[in-house]
Amino acid sequence: MFGKKNSKQIRHENKGGNQLFQKNNDLSIAAVKDLISNMDDGELIEHRINKDRNITLIFIRTLIDVERLNESIIQPLKNCSEDMIHTCIASVKASALTSLDEAQQLMMLGHVLLDDGKGRCWAVPFENPLGRSIEPSETETILYGPKDSFTEQIDQNITLLRRRLPVTELKTEKFSAGYLTKAKVVLLYLEGIANPDIVDIARKKISKVNFDMVIEQSNLAAFMEDHIHSVFPQFQQTDRPDQCAYSLGLGKIVILVANTPFALIAPITFFHLFQSSEDYIHKWMVASFLRCLRYVSYLASITLIPFYVALTAHHYQVIPLQILFVLLESRSKLPFSPFWEALFMLLILEIIKEASLRMPSKTSTTLGTIGGIVIGQAAVEAGFVSKVLIVLVGVAAIASFLVPNYLLSKTNTLIQFVFLILASLLGIPGIVFGMIYMLAHLNGLTSLQPYFAPVAPFYWRDWMDFFIRAPIPWMKKRPAHLHPLFKWRYNRGDDD
Repeated sequence: MFGKKNSKQIRHENKGGNQLFQKNNDLSIAAVKDLISNMDDGELIEHRINKDRNITLIFIRTLIDVERLNESIIQPLKNCSEDMIHTCIASVKASALTSLDEAQQLMMLGHVLLDDGKGRCWAVPFENPLGRSIEPSETETILYGPKDSFTEQIDQNITLLRRRLPVTELKTEKFSAGYLTKAKVVLLYLEGIANPDIVDIARKKISKVNFDMVIEQSNLAAFMEDHIHSVFPQFQQTDRPDQCAYSLGLGKIVILVANTPFALIAPITFFHLFQSSEDYIHKWMVASFLRCLRYVSYLASITLIPFYVALTAHHYQVIPLQILFVLLESRSKLPFSPFWEALFMLLILEIIKEASLRMPSKTSTTLGTIGGIVIGQAAVEAGFVSKVLIVLVGVAAIASFLVPNYLLSKTNTLIQFVFLILASLLGIPGIVFGMIYMLAHLNGLTSLQPYFAPVAPFYWRDWMDFFIRAPIPWMKKRPAHLHPLFKWRYNRGDDD
């Protein structure tokens, strides 16, 4: 393989315009050579056919499969006669270039730019298939069910979905987001099932993203959310292909972003965030019990400590006498009020959780366990917190982990602190006021559709897969709040 690098400097100027990197868009070999100036991994290869004709190859070495390039183009060009040059070039899949901007985009996506010496430029795909193997999901682990998860290769992720939904109705639409990152975004939906209005809204939202960097799915979701100041996630993020395939079958849409192993699912409701893939593996009674347990645990995780503060600071007269004696004995020598005691412990708990998350995996479990036990025991012996609060903080912390959605579980902390302040100021009425405001806020959110469905608006049939999970044969219709074009889940809907 032979080559040389072009070192001519190119300047990108922005003369009063709104676009970055404005330049002449005329396609020429000189302009194409300027694209790789000051690039250490930029390569320029010239192969002389005769004194009047050169074949020129320009590419980014780190983005292509060099071995394939050598086998498909370099070696054939060396062995071809002048009369067979066109045949050698035509033997690979190539597309003609019409503009410099198109040439730049394709080169940065792993194409080799080829000038045939007769004034024509071609782009030949030789993208380096760099990626990792398919591995089990680390964020949504289940004991039974599929173990594969998405990777950073978007084409591989689409393959995982098409294997689960081998129908031509599964449509894919390609977009580009971020004028610096040029991230490939793919919108997937089932034609004939997904509501066209939902697909159209998602299509318009993706097209309007005009930011410089869209590196992963959360960046894209930030521009597609209707309520950017809400702490509640308005898109479900998952790395499980089975979860995405099931959602597509219900009439939802799935959005994949290149170079990230997570997908966005929409529209969702607040109650979808409490559902797990294992709900459809267990028997319906077991699944219903576990789902109800998640709701109770989420409510306990945000209200248990505030109720403790409200009762001990404002409503101690409603505490049974025997429990009151225990609380009085536990708090008799504490220097802090219930509010500051609870605030101190919650902050320590969050510090331990974040430290465990950032530490190496082999030491994070030890840090969390030993740190919690040692600090909790030391705080009690030092007289900073009561034994009762230590128990309640531990229960609330464990309850927060029952929520399957990681993004929703992280909102617990902020909501818990707000309820804690309201409880310290107003007591139980403050917690009630906070709950009413949270419900009103949830009712006002949207995720391409109303966020609090099927409660508001009310869809009684959707309650079969709501707080409980009814037997799967009973769920004959797709969720009504999604307004699917084909509502029946059986091939024929003979019965209502």
